Amino acid sequence: MINNPFPYSFDNKRYHTYNYFLKKRYHKKIAKVALNADFTCPNRDGKVGVGGCIFCSESGSGDFAGDVNDSLMEQFDKQALMMQRKWPEASFIAYFQAFTNTYAPLEVLKSRFEPFVNKENVVGIAIATRADCITEEIASYLEDLNRRTDIYVELGLQSIHDKTSKLVNRGEDFASFKKGLAILRKHNLEVCVHIINGLPYESEAMMLETAQVVGQLDIQALKIHSLYIMKHAPLYYLYQKDPFPIMQREAYIRLVVRQLEYIPPKIVIERLTGDAPGDDLVEPQWSRNKTTILNDIDKLMRAHNIIQGDLL
Repeated sequence: MINNPFPYSFDNKRYHTYNYFLKKRYHKKIAKVALNADFTCPNRDGKVGVGGCIFCSESGSGDFAGDVNDSLMEQFDKQALMMQRKWPEASFIAYFQAFTNTYAPLEVLKSRFEPFVNKENVVGIAIATRADCITEEIASYLEDLNRRTDIYVELGLQSIHDKTSKLVNRGEDFASFKKGLAILRKHNLEVCVHIINGLPYESEAMMLETAQVVGQLDIQALKIHSLYIMKHAPLYYLYQKDPFPIMQREAYIRLVVRQLEYIPPKIVIERLTGDAPGDDLVEPQWSRNKTTILNDIDKLMRAHNIIQGDLL
């Protein structure tokens, strides 16, 4: 029998895993199908900037999304079929991942999202976007969608520090982020926030502060991963010109464990490390072995009897 003091767990995990959340809500295997709906971003098309976030790949962080040349249904069906070979009884969340998926007129958003509302084996829709691309009109529509299927909104924040946001060309400050989050929560929408450890010139104290502040926000889920330097992303050329320190594996693991201590236990931890396409990843090379990173996070938490939220 596993001796685990953390209440939101089926196993040895001492944090509120996404797997636990999905099984408690849906009582079965749920898989996310990543889609590219052919959107862009306001810091790519000139509205707030050009070039995009400097760490973002050419695919708008949708490196594992479907082929934009296929229709959304073709993208979905191809990936769902492959997943069902592994998990025959699985249902799915349609995950609009690439670029900013609320950055378009409302009628365009409806044309993208509505086909998945009553699609067989789809239990919900996850929408990756920016807080400055949330309006009352869009949030009201998403609230209506949420009455018909489960809607999950993912907001990229990366850091609470405006100096860092400016450096990485976010085109959005923390105050703007909080405004967009407030609109979503007013409309009863569940929100997952993304943060990145290892952004250029941030200290570990700054990264820890980001987690501490995010833990106090009205959010329902969190994703954490390390900075990736990808070939051909703007960050790649910055790094070549002026190499900055890359966060090391052991430091990353220690920091994530410290960050989790400031995250309320009810907040779902959807990710503690990410995936990067192998051929394009420049740094950090240690991030390639995702499983061992997660295992070492578990070991460190167990060794020091740490659970999510225990410093609150």
